Amino acid sequence: MAVDFPQKVIHGGTGKRQREKTNKNVLDFSASVNPFPPKIDWHCDPQDLSAYPDDTYGELKERISTVYSRAPDEICVGNGSIEIIRVFCSVMLGRSAGTRHFFIEPPTFGEYELSARLAGAEPAAKPENADVRFICNPNNPTGTLLHRAELLHMLDVVKQQKGFLFCDEAFIALADENESLADVRDPHLFVLHSLTKSFAVPGLRIGFGFGDRDLIEKIETARPPWCVNACAEAFAMEALLHLGELADSRSAIEKERSRLVQAINELGITCFPSSVNYLLVECGRDVPSLCEALARKDILIRDCASFGLPTCIRIAVRTPDENTRLIEALGSCVR
Repeated sequence: MAVDFPQKVIHGGTGKRQREKTNKNVLDFSASVNPFPPKIDWHCDPQDLSAYPDDTYGELKERISTVYSRAPDEICVGNGSIEIIRVFCSVMLGRSAGTRHFFIEPPTFGEYELSARLAGAEPAAKPENADVRFICNPNNPTGTLLHRAELLHMLDVVKQQKGFLFCDEAFIALADENESLADVRDPHLFVLHSLTKSFAVPGLRIGFGFGDRDLIEKIETARPPWCVNACAEAFAMEALLHLGELADSRSAIEKERSRLVQAINELGITCFPSSVNYLLVECGRDVPSLCEALARKDILIRDCASFGLPTCIRIAVRTPDENTRLIEALGSCVR
């Protein structure tokens, strides 16, 4: 392997691996998915499995278009949001464009930097020196939500600097959809969405994004063909009709998040403010031993060392009974 080749990003969501390793059921607080997803009656026609998907994804894009009031040719789709991040970077930051620079403000989702580096781009020390600025809103792992007005101002600044703003809104439907930029048409902006988190289907990889027609055409050309499989497409078609029901999810998440924050703070460790379905927790010490102790109790949490936060953990907000179990286990491990 080349000396300067980047390393793979560490992710949460290791519950399946842990079950296969131990043959025991686990509570996976390392994966931040909606604990109160809408109930969806969906069906994947077996006949669709015997044919290739329509690689234009015309029907799916029409459904997204109707829901988000964007033209179909302003919409791209992908095998989860990560594939779209990869393809976007290859198009916007690839070596064919010469030396390009990106700006990321840590701590944030590691796939932006990895994808940009894989495309051949280099980090910029300041946002004004970047060709592309990446923003995660709400941010992962902090849970911080930037308001729409702040992002629009950032977009204006980026445009003045002849740059580009990439806004990842994978969690926004579980925070505050009114802060979304999905309806903003600007050739300097790309907005990324996902159904994985909101509908608790990480096993089905479904991502989509909004951008200028010319950019979308390039992304659709560069992505692998048939990237969204028939089952994922069938689920997406139905889930997009249930986005309004996520208001109930947000309300239930807020209630459980408040309970978790209070209980965790009472243990003498500190939760950072969050607007979404996960919490960044400062433990005041390196956390591998804490993660291992909880794993022995069949509870997985996210060690945030890979975010550059070696004394922090990230925990998902889950159902009331599951959160109670976490609080009890965490209390026995930190005292």
